[in-house]
Amino acid sequence: MAMAPPRLLLLLALFACLSLVSATLSPRPLPRTDDDGLARTTGSSSSSSERGVGARTCWYTVQIKTSCSSPARTSDAISLAFGDVYRDEVYAARLGGAAGAFDRCATDTFKIGGPCGYGVCYLYLRRAGRTGWTPEWVRVYEPTAPSAPSTFRYGDPLPNNVWYGFNRCPRLASSSSSSSPSSAAGAAQAM
Repeated sequence: MAMAPPRLLLLLALFACLSLVSATLSPRPLPRTDDDGLARTTGSSSSSSERGVGARTCWYTVQIKTSCSSPARTSDAISLAFGDVYRDEVYAARLGGAAGAFDRCATDTFKIGGPCGYGVCYLYLRRAGRTGWTPEWVRVYEPTAPSAPSTFRYGDPLPNNVWYGFNRCPRLASSSSSSSPSSAAGAAQAM
């Protein structure tokens, strides 16, 4: 049995790694599926016992740029969910309650409270209404790394009543955690 040259094996391993990485980092937003393995986002608030006794709240700064191809203004309800690979999920049920939020070509800034995470790797937006809305990008500034935001680029109109976005989280080798993920409802305020 002949052995493959070490260079050939190295090239094959490199190609396999690059294929795996390119398949997981989609440059286009996608609908959120049930098999994402992420916490489900519901509008219900989690009790402190569900999140753990003494769970800390971290405050994230979120900037959302509305596309210049979006309608002039929207009356649609815009919801946001983002988190890390460990299922620490921040959820805001309805952003932009004030008049003037999500106007065409504008950038809106929000402070959103939720569980402290370890690097935002997924973000989903949901639009509910008839007007329509097109986000250009969303930036999340973590309290532990305010100079290095996580940016998610959209550019296309959001479908109605669908969680739509990105999951850049690497798959964990084993998910044998005994605690179930909670969908903690975060507090949001416009800045």
